[in-house]
Amino acid sequence: MLNRLYQKSLKLAAHKSSKIFLAVVSFTESSFFPIPPDVMIIPMVVAKKNDYLKIFLIATSFSVLGGFLGYFIGLSFSDLAKNVIEFYGYENKVDELKDRFSTGDGRYIWIATLFLAGFTPLPFKVFTITSGMIGFNLFIFFFICLISRGLRFFIVSYLSFKFGTKFNNFMETEAAKWFTILGILIVVIFGVIYFVIK
Repeated sequence: MLNRLYQKSLKLAAHKSSKIFLAVVSFTESSFFPIPPDVMIIPMVVAKKNDYLKIFLIATSFSVLGGFLGYFIGLSFSDLAKNVIEFYGYENKVDELKDRFSTGDGRYIWIATLFLAGFTPLPFKVFTITSGMIGFNLFIFFFICLISRGLRFFIVSYLSFKFGTKFNNFMETEAAKWFTILGILIVVIFGVIYFVIK
């Protein structure tokens, strides 16, 4: 099923209304849809290089809006929220993170976790939903979603603009590893800066 959805998303990237479909995929991926917008961003930028900033802005804006839907699902529809989390096999990890959130430094742990979920290949929708379940601060939620999603989609859009299909090959083989390493590095740097200032 996932492979069918993946192939369908690729076809939508070549459609004349591809920007509308990108907005839909970006929105739904933040709350339940399993295929990330990157699948559409890369071929769209390769086909229309001068639109890479517009494509990045569409993906980012609608992904953040979709994050609010995920948050609302977690806040108001607990059974549906649990079903989505179980579908992705994250129920044990989410329970562990919810327990940590109740500790003194739990808020900072969750900020780092939410950023990594938005920036790396982790299923972002699991963490937008969980943010609603734990009543995470909505303003901070918006800010972290905007930064993490914006940074990720800008990197994908810009490198697709610069390197075209070569970057597509990189995304298929090495992206998960390097986005994870870069995401952890960003979190560590900000953590060090925070504790030095504090």
